[in-house]
Amino acid sequence: MSTPSAGWRKERSEPSLSDVFRSIAVPGGHSPLRRVLAFIGPGYLVAVGYMDPGNWATSLAGGAKYGYRLLFVALLSNIMAILLQALCARLAIGSGRDLAQACRDAFSPLLVIPLWLLAEAAIIATDLAEVIGTAIGLKLLFGLPLEIGVFVTGVDVFLILWLQKRGFRWIEGFVITLLAVIALCFFVQIVMARPDWGGVVRGFAPSTDIVTDPGMLYLALGILGATVMPHNLYLHSGIVQTRAYGADPAGKGEALRLATWDSTVALMLALAINASILILAAATFHASGNTEIVEIDQAHALLSPLLGGALAPTLFGIALLCSGLNAAVTATMSGQIVMEGFVALKVSPALRRLITRLLAILPAIGVILVYGASEAGKLLILSQVVLSFQLPFAIVPLVLFTANRSKMGDLTAPRWLTAVCAVIAVAIIGLNLNLLVSVWRGAPI
Repeated sequence: MSTPSAGWRKERSEPSLSDVFRSIAVPGGHSPLRRVLAFIGPGYLVAVGYMDPGNWATSLAGGAKYGYRLLFVALLSNIMAILLQALCARLAIGSGRDLAQACRDAFSPLLVIPLWLLAEAAIIATDLAEVIGTAIGLKLLFGLPLEIGVFVTGVDVFLILWLQKRGFRWIEGFVITLLAVIALCFFVQIVMARPDWGGVVRGFAPSTDIVTDPGMLYLALGILGATVMPHNLYLHSGIVQTRAYGADPAGKGEALRLATWDSTVALMLALAINASILILAAATFHASGNTEIVEIDQAHALLSPLLGGALAPTLFGIALLCSGLNAAVTATMSGQIVMEGFVALKVSPALRRLITRLLAILPAIGVILVYGASEAGKLLILSQVVLSFQLPFAIVPLVLFTANRSKMGDLTAPRWLTAVCAVIAVAIIGLNLNLLVSVWRGAPI
């Protein structure tokens, strides 16, 4: 039987998220249902990243401009995410490391530092989307000016600290509750919008226009970056280790199966919500000729006259605010995993949150003050495209590590899974290069 320890060059680092490491017991004996329930949670924290405010901006813009045609991108992105998150769980359970720790153990500092900085840039981009999205939600529901709402979002630090003190299960319960509220809000809005279900089905079919149309490619990459978010790869490989599963091969094998099912089911829920945003935009804005919707508050204002009554825009605002709060929780944990894993630098969650929040607030305030609140939606979409460009720097190491038997032992990824994820990495790199070439040639986006 092979063991993974021999493949890692350096000393084993402190466990990922050490304060909650293996803090959730996995019942033994003849209680399969209880073991399944013990693993439900991490997948839903990961799913938050697939329906955060950045997803709203790209899906609203895509649905308004191109109707249902970008649903295929949402579906494809979700399939990519399911496979990559399965690799994250495999890395964590097979090696006992999160992705950031694995990079630090395997690579030289000359490579580790750039990878760390790129991961931090991705988290800042994610936090930027969350800051703007939450501020817009506060404006829609309570009339709070966007400039003030951006600063108010900083109080989520105290919410996160309170949840962390209560225990990791409280964090998971909070996130799952808000996800249920978001799902309910969109279910009601979709019923009110009465979309063309034939067009919805056709929208899930592939189209070459995604590659040939620079504007569609730009939004497609935004949807891809907003769905297969790089910080989520670090997050999942850390929080899976909150479960106290057995250290023997049988225990690890069961843990991998249950963790994979948890993330797969959660990401299917995320696809339903993500697709709902795009379907809502297509059924209301594209169908009525409002094809240039790029601002979330603009979409909110149009929902009432298009659908009738105040219920739809109110539900829209509630779902957006819940989405921003959820993203705040997961971005904080991702930041801890990245900083502690790459550079072994431990800071308190409050200080870490304040640092990343400040780095996100400054560009948001700068854009709002210089260009006005009307440009916030464009900044949201740009932040998601930035995530797409950072993706290969997280995916490639993940694929390499999980394919290496000396690092993973008996939980080495099957060759088919490695091959498919390698194709995903190549496809993302190719699409990114295609967009760069299109922009360099002066194509409109």
